[in-house]
Amino acid sequence: MMERAESCQKLYTRMRLWEFPDEYVIEPTDGSSASSLSISRVDASMKLIDNVPECSSVRVPKIQTIFGVVGMLKLVAGSYLIVIRERECVGSYLGHPIFKVISLKVLPCDHSVKTSTAEQKKLENEFSGLLKIAERTSGLYFSYDTNLTLSAQRLYELGDESKLLPLWRQAEPRFLWNNYMLEVLIDNKLDPYLLPVVQGSFHNFQAAIGKEIIDVTLIARRCTRRNGTRMWRRGADPDGYVANFVETEQIVHMNGFTSSFVQIRGSMPFLWEQIVDLTYKPKFEIVKPEEAPRVAERHFLDLRKKYGSILAVDLVNKHGGEGRLSEKFASAMQPIVSDDRRYLHFDFHQICGHVHFERLSFLYDQIADFLEKNGYLLLNEKGEKMKEQLGVVRTNCIDCLDRTNVTQSMIGRKMLELQLRRIGVFAAEETISSHPNLDESFKILWANHGDDISIQYSGTAALKGDFVRLGQRTVQGILKDGYNALVRYYLNNFSDGTKQDAIDLLQGHYIVSFSRDMTPPSQTGGLEAIASFPLALCLVSIGLFFATMSLRQARYDLRHLFFSLLWASISVGIAAVVRANGRIFCNRPRLHKPRC
Repeated sequence: MMERAESCQKLYTRMRLWEFPDEYVIEPTDGSSASSLSISRVDASMKLIDNVPECSSVRVPKIQTIFGVVGMLKLVAGSYLIVIRERECVGSYLGHPIFKVISLKVLPCDHSVKTSTAEQKKLENEFSGLLKIAERTSGLYFSYDTNLTLSAQRLYELGDESKLLPLWRQAEPRFLWNNYMLEVLIDNKLDPYLLPVVQGSFHNFQAAIGKEIIDVTLIARRCTRRNGTRMWRRGADPDGYVANFVETEQIVHMNGFTSSFVQIRGSMPFLWEQIVDLTYKPKFEIVKPEEAPRVAERHFLDLRKKYGSILAVDLVNKHGGEGRLSEKFASAMQPIVSDDRRYLHFDFHQICGHVHFERLSFLYDQIADFLEKNGYLLLNEKGEKMKEQLGVVRTNCIDCLDRTNVTQSMIGRKMLELQLRRIGVFAAEETISSHPNLDESFKILWANHGDDISIQYSGTAALKGDFVRLGQRTVQGILKDGYNALVRYYLNNFSDGTKQDAIDLLQGHYIVSFSRDMTPPSQTGGLEAIASFPLALCLVSIGLFFATMSLRQARYDLRHLFFSLLWASISVGIAAVVRANGRIFCNRPRLHKPRC
């Protein structure tokens, strides 16, 4: 029942890329007796050809193997083809091989730039620079045979006619990472080249329970609607789409049974933001607070249509800036709470602190009835549905990374135990902890999953990962969290703005166009022209070093107290100048035209 029906045309799994001076030719080499695709390097026009053009001393091609076409982007004057240069098989999803993208390649079709104006060439160069960042996008996965954008339950519910459609037409648009980039290929009716790609995570393991083998897979699917980086994408947009929305599916195969359990995470669903300003923790700003109930309602209506009943678990603090956000979330939920839309606040830091994560059992006691009532998908040996998931837990903290991953791993563990009892593998009181190999593999699975999502959103591995990985907090883990927190600070302030531009470009959140009223980047002089993060960090560090050294000597000579204050003032002054100087760290696009 879970097998995909044969579609009209299969995707090409291996191709040869011929790079001629005036065109690219993509030739299927996987045994398909199919036409090759020719793409002009002048105007990016596409056509199918029966034979690869002959080579000559004038037209000497560069040849390489590729494994998929991700799509094409149009910039100011040229277009850019994006292909998969390297892949790795990382496992299987419902019996179908799953591949991870190891490297992408951006191929310019930009010969037309030669006839462009100087200003157009400059803009083209700036935008194409963002594509070099896009080449390093992490966590991309695909399958040639099955729809990776859909959970097992949604795949099961696909009708026979839908299963005959090309994979890109079956795909869930929210999780189709290259949705915008495929548009040109779709317009040219190139179905065998249209490879759906998702961003997220994919890990699995096998372990023994007695004489039986259990196979567990964990998949994350990141939503593209409000995709981005930490600090630069917060809260929701007016349509209710939230930042860092991720669907996580835990799949179990054992004794012929297949079981799937889905959880979701996402930022608090109203308009709020943190403006990057060089402070370690920028203030939370609630935008248009009067709109919060309407935005939250839109968000939960959408979730209700897709997942059924919703239990929103809010893990943020009750005090400080987080407390204001939590209060707004709770008040926005008041008018829409019902039997199938519940809200629960659990102050993670207040109850669990930094080490007592076992106290999450208090949370589980409050949500156990919802989990048992709404269940999970269960298919028997014949592929027949015995049980279905009727609702989903939606978890959030501020970033929807660290506290969220610890909590979701706890829920995933409890649900796996319920599933194994239902299948008849576990006795009534038996737990995962009583099987050391299973326990260790399960912890590593969720820790790797959390790291993947965190790297994509924040640039570092997840905090609190030692508890997920080892079941306890360690000194090494706490020190590693401190280091990762500093790295996040650096990336938020000095790197993620440009990365956000690249994401917006790939996702089609901004459409590039050239018009006379476009303002080119201003040319600045003085400190702004030479300022950079390394320079600023170096000067501030030197100032703080001398301030500290002078302060140590102040008890012997009051002059050192004066110099200590002087150096400290210099450090604060430099930091203030850098903070006020937005261009040093906030090189946001002024060349983009929002997509309508």
